[in-house]
Amino acid sequence: MKGQIVDITGAKKGEVTLPTLFDTRVREDLVQKFYEVSKIYASYAPSPTAGRRHSASGTISHLRHDWKGHYGKGIARVPRKAMWRRGEQFYWVGAEINMARGGRAVHTPRLKYRPLKINEREQTIAVNSAFAATALKNYVSKRYERLKNVELNVPVVLSLTGSIKTKQFIELLRKLYGENYLVALQQKSMRTGKGKMRGRTYKKNSGLLFVKSEKEKISIKGVDVINARDVTVADLYPLGRLTLYTENSLKEIK
Repeated sequence: MKGQIVDITGAKKGEVTLPTLFDTRVREDLVQKFYEVSKIYASYAPSPTAGRRHSASGTISHLRHDWKGHYGKGIARVPRKAMWRRGEQFYWVGAEINMARGGRAVHTPRLKYRPLKINEREQTIAVNSAFAATALKNYVSKRYERLKNVELNVPVVLSLTGSIKTKQFIELLRKLYGENYLVALQQKSMRTGKGKMRGRTYKKNSGLLFVKSEKEKISIKGVDVINARDVTVADLYPLGRLTLYTENSLKEIK
């Protein structure tokens, strides 16, 4: 597969042969599977001892002549803790069980969960498929509706000798994607509705992914800049993300 080379001004300089992984047949099922496996799940559950930190084990006895018994008092056989006592008279408070104040919760989330697994060969196919989807027009236009009627030359390889500034990069995006260049930039907007009260005040799109070599020092605002060796499936999922590669990054990918 061939890729188009452009310079900082957006002028075409020729074509370059892409690494063989870009010729991989895209397996959407394996990419989705690997994406789910790579998710990091935060622990969401109460403490295992929550509501069970009382000296109220067992149930109250209703046997005749039993110590601390409730024979003839008409009290339910629920675990209770003694708040005070006067001889054989006790003041009890229900504890431990779910209907008691400060008791345990019912059917709470568990800390243990069964982690998903994926074979190493499937991992390789998933990663290669994610890279290959960035070079296919149908996947890119499917992800970005505003680019359906735009002539896309994907993937774009940037010939870079030194550094590039944010202003120069935005001008490059205008020449590549025309009036719809804002699709490639990260935009932040305020959410409507009750999500603002639930820690989801702002919405933000992913924007373009700039893949560079480890030796290249590039700092651009408005896009994600990442080394070629650090790219994961999560960076490229859903398939068809706008991606810009440097010539040196393709050597590392190869």
